[in-house]
Amino acid sequence: MVRRSPEERTGSPADLLVVGLGNPGEEYAQTRHNAGAWVIDELVRRHGGRLRRGRRDFAAVDELRIGSHRVAVAIPSTYMNESGKAVVPLVRRFGIDDLSRLVIVHDELDLPVGRLKVKFGGGLAGNNGLKSVRASLRSDEFARIRIGVGKPESGTMSGADYVLRRPTRREKPDIDTTVSGAADAIEFLAGSDIESAMNRFNGG
Repeated sequence: MVRRSPEERTGSPADLLVVGLGNPGEEYAQTRHNAGAWVIDELVRRHGGRLRRGRRDFAAVDELRIGSHRVAVAIPSTYMNESGKAVVPLVRRFGIDDLSRLVIVHDELDLPVGRLKVKFGGGLAGNNGLKSVRASLRSDEFARIRIGVGKPESGTMSGADYVLRRPTRREKPDIDTTVSGAADAIEFLAGSDIESAMNRFNGG
């Protein structure tokens, strides 16, 4: 008898796997770098799910039913720069053979607060989470949803320090709106393709 590991898929593959990047622990939970994780929390809230982490998992995971589609969602329990350690087992577990059905959600310094971009492949803009995912998958041919968090004022602090701080009270409503928009984009992607999602959500 062949024994399957807990990470092997025994049923039908998921239609979409969405991973929201961030850092673990309460000290980071409300910082800008965890914007990707906030989107997963929003999806789970909307669809009555519950994230769970198994003993061998490197992520908290749930499967949601969005329309007629099965969408796996996850927040890595690794630090941002080791995100690939969580993503690779998830890709195997949920049978994602076509990486266009993998969506990585992350904060983006190069977008102003309140902006959202859907993207496929291409550059990583210095994001260490994306670098880790690319290195682990040996590919950058996956979808991304970029949550604009803006940049620090010139000379005030580094980008690395900036993303590890909480949004200001003024920024928070716009970021919350963007997080909601990102959840909308994922719901759309569940039953559509990346080109259609880019056309619909990248305007403005």
